[in-house]
Amino acid sequence: MTRVISTVHCDADAASSSLTGSALKGVRSVVAAPENEMKRWRRIFEANAKVVIDGENFVNAIAPKNDSTKIGRAQFAILFRVADSSKRGLVSWDDFTVFETLLKRPDADYWIAFQYFDVDSSGTITYDEFKNVFLANVGPSAIPFDFDCDWVKLYLGRKNGTHVLGYNEFTQLMKGLQGERLRQAFKHLDKDQDGFIRPEEFKQIILEIAGHKLSDAVIERLPTLCTLTPSGRISYSEVVAFQNVIREMDMVERILREATAKSKDGRIDQSDFLNHSAAISRYALFTPMEASIIFHFAGRGSREKRLALLDFAQLLDPQWRSPHEILEVNEVRPKASLLQGVLKSAYSFVQGGIAGAFGATIVYPIDMGKMQNQRSTVVGQMLYKNSIDCAQKIFRNEGLVGFYRGLGPQLIGVAPEKAIKLTVNDLIRGRAMDPETGRIKLGWELIAGGMAGGCQVIFTNPLEIVKIRLQIQGEAAKLEGAVKNGAAHIVRQLGVLGLYKGASACLLRDIPFSAIYFTAYSHLKKDVFHEGYNGKQLSFLETLGAAGIAGMPAAYLTTPADVVKTRLQVEARQGQTHYKGLTDAFVKINKEEGFKALFKGGPARILRSSPQFGFTLLAYEYLQKYPWQDNKPEVKTALTTPKRDEMSQIRARNALKILLDVHGDFGRRAANFSHPLVKQATPTTSPSKSA
Repeated sequence: MTRVISTVHCDADAASSSLTGSALKGVRSVVAAPENEMKRWRRIFEANAKVVIDGENFVNAIAPKNDSTKIGRAQFAILFRVADSSKRGLVSWDDFTVFETLLKRPDADYWIAFQYFDVDSSGTITYDEFKNVFLANVGPSAIPFDFDCDWVKLYLGRKNGTHVLGYNEFTQLMKGLQGERLRQAFKHLDKDQDGFIRPEEFKQIILEIAGHKLSDAVIERLPTLCTLTPSGRISYSEVVAFQNVIREMDMVERILREATAKSKDGRIDQSDFLNHSAAISRYALFTPMEASIIFHFAGRGSREKRLALLDFAQLLDPQWRSPHEILEVNEVRPKASLLQGVLKSAYSFVQGGIAGAFGATIVYPIDMGKMQNQRSTVVGQMLYKNSIDCAQKIFRNEGLVGFYRGLGPQLIGVAPEKAIKLTVNDLIRGRAMDPETGRIKLGWELIAGGMAGGCQVIFTNPLEIVKIRLQIQGEAAKLEGAVKNGAAHIVRQLGVLGLYKGASACLLRDIPFSAIYFTAYSHLKKDVFHEGYNGKQLSFLETLGAAGIAGMPAAYLTTPADVVKTRLQVEARQGQTHYKGLTDAFVKINKEEGFKALFKGGPARILRSSPQFGFTLLAYEYLQKYPWQDNKPEVKTALTTPKRDEMSQIRARNALKILLDVHGDFGRRAANFSHPLVKQATPTTSPSKSA
């Protein structure tokens, strides 16, 4: 493919190379972008066709829509001068196509910054060009920069322009310019030449070279850096260390996220940070002073306590605001809050009913086979050999309908049962959870699940005793000619107290089941599928897998309690063993049928509970996201925010970042004033052909 823009070296003939001319020529002769891209560019161009000199609509076309940085949209107007290659004050369709093609380059950020300084489009940057563009954007109140210093001479030579910058030299100059600006600024403000400056002077330096990278909270605390030493002032080494932290902020964030994720309590101290930094890198990335600065601003001056990832949010996120500020902006009326709470509770019950009914319906035939297999045997006779034999006999005696006998009461009871179970678990976990780390101790996880399982017995026991008696009477009617009775008849026959027959066994089953299940589910999501790591959200299959796998050990390990509960709740017939209570049932089953009988129906319980709770929790997770999604505290940055913007918009933002590293006023002044080096011409292009 023909190269649209060729590389220009510093020793090339300026007259023979014109970046803009070659780019326009290349675009017009060979369409480098596919047709679908050209159509998309045309659509964006025509949507912002009415352009004025301030470049407002141009900004709308190129600025990212979901930017996690602190850069204002108006500052993107500085790139208008690069796109306006003809210096007419308007961007034509050809100009826009060239600019979008430039943004496809992997080094578009440095390339655009180079073009901004290359005022005469010669392909090189002279001493005067660099100095004039620099001074035109920093403002009169900025800390002065000495262009006659040795550092500049190494790149640009003397004032007479004996040496010029090519593109490659320019990229290295821009990378080191911020460090030289910091050195000169410190030297300028250090009047006594004793190696220290005052806190307010340190703040002035950082605001000029890195204010766009820091949150307002960190900026307000910049003067507190002086508290790291007894002198009450700030040394040059501390200023350099702070700049290194800002420059390596992406690596700082990766270390913090990984270290806190591996920590048992979700918190780390300075030693943990340095240890993890050394473990993941070939060489030491951060000095002890740099680590102290990170923890100083994250801990708000406190050095002793261990910090959670949420504590570092104000350092990692330039748009961070304190929770108090957010509450003041989003003030909620008490009436609306009460109404929302009532509606949310009602919605939780509805969601529990829908999710539970769906899961119960899918696995109900398995549940029927499991229950029948666990029934008491007639003395000297085995009713079923195994689960498969049980299913065959149910189908032979009752047909397909027999697998769903008793489903009605099951569905009626599922809604309050699941709602109570899920709500109680979430409520206790929420109370016991560390609000900053989102972690909960294992003991509290087990307590939350156990309490949820205990509370659900209020609905589970009456529901299951009715369901079980409806299930067993189908076969009895076929074999013995007995009359089938409905759920209402069974309820009247048992009475209120009878509905809770076998409740002790039900508690013995449901409390450990929920304790095991919810704990396993939480750790599978976090430790196996890495939910929340760098903002990861589990997929449909990952959520279903975690919920399904968690149900397997919970179901099988609680099978003995389920067997005893079934024996106590089934109406014993002539020739069958009668049980006086929980202990008596355990003893007689073990004595008459052996220890293995306590695990009858265990595989069927796994086949039932695993998919049932898998689909139930899957539905619960997704239904909770709308309309009342609980916004848990989290640190959102460029590393975790989904990339919704196009790569061209991201590169335009990065180009602006390079210019802002020169001085924070870059872009702001350009948005309000015309560039002093550009002569504005009277526009001649019609509005429909300009952007």
